[in-house]
Amino acid sequence: MIQVYIAYHFTIEPLQPAREILIAELGNLGFETFTETKNGLTAYIPESDWQATILQEVYVLNSGEFKILYKKEEIEPVNWNGEWEKNFEPIDIDNTVSIRAPFHETETLKYNILIEPKMSFGTGHHETTHLMVQHLLKLDLKDKSVLDMGCGTAVLAILTEMRGAKTIDAIDIDPWCYENSLENLTRNDCKNIKVYEGEASLLVNKKYAVIIANINRNILLQDLATYAHSLNESGILLLSGFYQKDIPIIDTEASKYNLKIDLILERNNWVGIRYLKK
Repeated sequence: MIQVYIAYHFTIEPLQPAREILIAELGNLGFETFTETKNGLTAYIPESDWQATILQEVYVLNSGEFKILYKKEEIEPVNWNGEWEKNFEPIDIDNTVSIRAPFHETETLKYNILIEPKMSFGTGHHETTHLMVQHLLKLDLKDKSVLDMGCGTAVLAILTEMRGAKTIDAIDIDPWCYENSLENLTRNDCKNIKVYEGEASLLVNKKYAVIIANINRNILLQDLATYAHSLNESGILLLSGFYQKDIPIIDTEASKYNLKIDLILERNNWVGIRYLKK
């Protein structure tokens, strides 16, 4: 089943600091994506996580300091493939990785990935995917075991195989992502990647040298304990899908499982963190 989202369009006066406070409060309630607008904010939450009373406890909406109006909208599933084909240009990351569509000319960089996303996330355009690619380019992946959690198009899993990873699992809860990942593995002639439809519960008795999790902040916080348990001693955990301001809450949770920050990359306020398991 394709995920349906609920959008709330907020107009805010005065804009700051109310918008930042509102983003923080909504993030704690399960809203996954935020688009800042000229006069406010649009926030998105999966319909499965939404309830009619969800905004009742949002403090800033009841504050006399700000005037905040909003309207609710149900967002129909988008054919990301059609949208992508209308707007997509090939991506060049650090003059080393190209990510292109079947209708683009062949690139000649060191790693050339062919992706057709359909309903999936992970083309390389988004800052978080870009950051994860940069992290992976810094690692020695030869003969390593890797997990790509929330794999989307499987673009990151594909890059790890190209960089020498020996066994790779790619997992996504969305059936469209599962099917699309399988298609993209064929397009890139991948041999070492297995794709699974599901969530972190699939990781029972699994161990990896490297775990990649490019997911939203709340899911990361929910599943960090599972990732840590599935990580080999001295293993590497790559996390993205959140803003720079979210680092303290992510790191507080990660530190409970002997995970230590080793490197932070930043792009337009989005961050990608490399953790080491001590």
